[in-house]
Amino acid sequence: MKPGYRILIIGVLVVFLALVRVFEEYLFYDPINEFYRSGYYMLDQLPQYKLPELLLNLSFRFWLNSLISLVILYVAFLDRNIVKFAALLFLAFFLFGMATYTYLLLNLDRGHVLSLFYVRRFLIHPVFILILLPAFYYYRLQKRTKP
Repeated sequence: MKPGYRILIIGVLVVFLALVRVFEEYLFYDPINEFYRSGYYMLDQLPQYKLPELLLNLSFRFWLNSLISLVILYVAFLDRNIVKFAALLFLAFFLFGMATYTYLLLNLDRGHVLSLFYVRRFLIHPVFILILLPAFYYYRLQKRTKP
């Protein structure tokens, strides 16, 4: 595949990631989103939520972003091994992140409101791709320069 096409495809996929963010209120159930948009630091408790539905929507959003990110990695490097390794990293990150998020959600006190916010943010935004793209690029450069 020509580099120009690959860059164009990656650009379209980045737009897809942005569209997930733009239409988040229509696509995903997340009453906690409004909590953080309002003056959460003055509120005593989270809004009412349905835990299974919240976790299911959070999972769906994470995997939608992850799928798009994996396609970006494949288009960027054209290497299935990189995609497999990245998928395992996404799975490990998901399991750890969801366990932490669920624990914080069920045991929330005043001191952990920001912890919940940041764990949630890492789960709903595709920040992992920002780490993996340069890491795999550097790996490729190192692999090429070794004799």
